[in-house]
Amino acid sequence: MSSQHCILIGAPVDSGKRRAGCLMGPDAYRTAGITEALESLGHSVEDLGNLTPDSHAEDANDELVYGRNETIGWTSRLAQAAEDALTRGTPVFLGGDHSLSLGSVAGAANHAAKVGRPLFVLWLDAHTDFHTPHTTDSGNLHGTPVGYFTGRKGFEGFPDVKNPVPQENICMIGLRSVDSQERLALEDSAILTHDMRHIDENGIAGPLNRFLERVAQANGMLHVSLDVDFLDPSVAPAVGTTVPGGATVREGHLVCEILHDSGLMTSLDLVELNPFLDERGRTAHLMVDLCASALGRRVFDRPTRSYQ
Repeated sequence: MSSQHCILIGAPVDSGKRRAGCLMGPDAYRTAGITEALESLGHSVEDLGNLTPDSHAEDANDELVYGRNETIGWTSRLAQAAEDALTRGTPVFLGGDHSLSLGSVAGAANHAAKVGRPLFVLWLDAHTDFHTPHTTDSGNLHGTPVGYFTGRKGFEGFPDVKNPVPQENICMIGLRSVDSQERLALEDSAILTHDMRHIDENGIAGPLNRFLERVAQANGMLHVSLDVDFLDPSVAPAVGTTVPGGATVREGHLVCEILHDSGLMTSLDLVELNPFLDERGRTAHLMVDLCASALGRRVFDRPTRSYQ
């Protein structure tokens, strides 16, 4: 296994939805031992600490879209952080809610364009997050990052998306909660989608490997965005958007092990961890374990834990 320089970027983003708690996520990952886990695999680890958003106008509480201006500040800050970190190593964004991916993916796309390579995105999530501020019923911007970085209209005031990710370069796995407006938009898109019924019937390795083959053939860079709710809430309860019927622990590890075997992942989001909802840190530990699998931990090297 080749060693990498892993750059931990704390992104305590809590503006993408109304339920507070994701701002505690980065420190929960640190407490769960993410640095030690990656160092034990032979990687060097640089922790940039927790970022703060760029300056932004104050948000009014009565607006339909929640936390718009703060999210704009986070988007510009995280896009620059991603672009900078990718010149030096493999950034791992410790979230924070999923609106952080407006910035992390946009920045990764800017870096990929600079080095003349296409960016691909693997979206591991119960939701498609393909809304725009104009289509969301909830007003929660954590449901909009894919809409943003693919260049959909409706993101007035946000940083311009200089290098939209082509829809055909996006693969979503784990879907099981898609509203009608998103479904219609997806049907008109080239995004690859695999819901949990497809996974139940066909397994998770096939669609992932086919996508990774495309990334490899294109000499692409690969950004992976892992949402806690990709996993079943029975094993990962620390998320405010629980949807039953998610991936098992073993399916999650299989995805991450395949990612490592491919050698294609160039950046990673760990998002939507709300430690306030966790049970003795079990979700934080599981997400750290999955991150370790994506960076080289094998089946026989699993730690044994007791939550008694």
